[in-house]
Amino acid sequence: MLLALREELAGAGTAVLRREGDRRSHELLMARLAIEAPGDGVLSEEGRDGAERLSAERVWIIDPLDGTREYGEPPRRDWAVHVALVADGRPIAGAVALPAQQITLSTATPAPPRDDPPDQPRVIVSRSRPPAVALAVADALGARLVEMGSAGAKVAAVVLGEADVYAHAGGQYEWDSCAPVAVARSAGLHCSRIDGAPLVYNEPDPWLPDLLVCHPSLTDQVLAVTGP
Repeated sequence: MLLALREELAGAGTAVLRREGDRRSHELLMARLAIEAPGDGVLSEEGRDGAERLSAERVWIIDPLDGTREYGEPPRRDWAVHVALVADGRPIAGAVALPAQQITLSTATPAPPRDDPPDQPRVIVSRSRPPAVALAVADALGARLVEMGSAGAKVAAVVLGEADVYAHAGGQYEWDSCAPVAVARSAGLHCSRIDGAPLVYNEPDPWLPDLLVCHPSLTDQVLAVTGP
């Protein structure tokens, strides 16, 4: 749908494409969840949040269009769709779709374990605003920087072996990381807060400002930089 929308709205302007991408993806996912999981709670970036999700046994945490800015700049490919299912504060299933790359990563079919990272690890940073924590990690590891857009695309790159560390401390919400974390954990990667604390989802305040996803062999070295 999102790829077709890019074609449909070609020439309509970046703002229109971004707005309609967010709206239509949200509406499509909400309609599907209403059919597939009518009794579950939902937390969506584009939806109205309510206290009812806090008492639900299962909650879907979704980002209908992660990387709205990148989506609005065809032919950029570094944007994603996040869908995760949470119980007892942790993701128990999830998928990250990268439609422009024709890839969907899912806990239903986990990615195979990663090979050891190269001698010069690769640390992912945003194209426009690389966080200081990522630059510090890269400096400590003697790593090279890989620039990329959305959070989902960044975590997917680590899962797929295109990068080795994603350390973020610039501010995020639960929908930014929940599905990517589900997918990364199923692939055997380390996932935590940047200080090593566990990631907890479906909290009253969905603000979850930092994230670390990395190859497990690099965890201790990264946490030596990012930890308390």
